[in-house]
Amino acid sequence: MQPVSPQEFEELVADALDLLPPELAARFANVAVVVADEHPDDPDLLGLYEGIPLTEREHYSGVLPDRISVYRIPLCLMAEDLDELVHEIGVTVVHEFGHHMGIDEDRLHHFGWG
Repeated sequence: MQPVSPQEFEELVADALDLLPPELAARFANVAVVVADEHPDDPDLLGLYEGIPLTEREHYSGVLPDRISVYRIPLCLMAEDLDELVHEIGVTVVHEFGHHMGIDEDRLHHFGWG
């Protein structure tokens, strides 16, 4: 499908965040979710987690927030319609939060979030 507007995409990402189960959302600490058009080095990338996973935070203080980026253009281009776009945004958000929690790529795929 053709890319939706940046504003509409941000609203869809916010909706996906609102749908996270409260017990899962409560585990997120010092992480920011941002929306970008695409990753500058990998235009096919759907999302990216950058930071220190919760499982690796021992002496953790005075650091900038971790960052989860959700990429509008590749997600829109892979979706056939708005319903599929909403689904893929949700999968991407959960996938990247999984990395924040310390879950590796193989386990995320095993759980169906990859």
